[in-house]
Amino acid sequence: MYVKIKGFDINYNVEGLITGIPVIFIHGFPFSQEMWKLQVDVLKSEYYVVTYDVRGHGQSDVGSAQYAIEYFVDDLIGLLDHLRISQCVLVGLSMGGYIALRTAEREPDRIRGLVLCNTRSEADTNEQKIKRANQAKNVKIYGIKKFADAFLKTVFAEKSFQQNQDAVKLIRKLIEQTSTSTIAGTLIALAARTDSTPSLSRINVPALIMVGQFDEVTPPSLSISMKEKIPNAELQIIPHAAHISNLENPEEFNRHLINFLKKHD
Repeated sequence: MYVKIKGFDINYNVEGLITGIPVIFIHGFPFSQEMWKLQVDVLKSEYYVVTYDVRGHGQSDVGSAQYAIEYFVDDLIGLLDHLRISQCVLVGLSMGGYIALRTAEREPDRIRGLVLCNTRSEADTNEQKIKRANQAKNVKIYGIKKFADAFLKTVFAEKSFQQNQDAVKLIRKLIEQTSTSTIAGTLIALAARTDSTPSLSRINVPALIMVGQFDEVTPPSLSISMKEKIPNAELQIIPHAAHISNLENPEEFNRHLINFLKKHD
């Protein structure tokens, strides 16, 4: 299904009970809502589950590819308005976590719970900004496949390449389906994002933080730091997983997610 928000067609999908608590999944970069299938399948019998493609990703409009996290938040709020969702639980992984945290800053009354997966609150350092700028340049020069090869090595645990090849193949497919302009434009948006750390102490809804044991992109130390700053937050370190913990160890990920939702129904 599509809805036009700020001039962009945003692709979204709704499953589950219209009377259930709304749970909105926000995917990572540069993926699509397909990455959440294993979570949707276990939640749709009890919850109102919404997944969508962030602007430029999946089947949503690419447009000019001049992006900012603020625009991604605009799109999410527009989707909530379209679906007449007054309050929801946001589940965001990596970039999705950045979007969730910024949404909680801008529209705290719309949030009834936060699940922050493999993400961080801090803005990029200068070194990280330079790295993203080089990635944006190189993806246009050398193409998607070379970008995907390097990217996969950073986000998956080493064992996942042997023991969870379906997850690796899915993420490769999602990356290679993403346009070079979207990848470059989103890298610049990620580099320019604001620092959400000062707002963590003001989060007054239930929060669950999950991170892969072997995550090198957003290491467990950053999740521990977030937990210390968010009042009454829970932290779960997902074993045998790196940056894509919902796919690398879905059983453990789903168990903690369901327990959190049931605890705070």
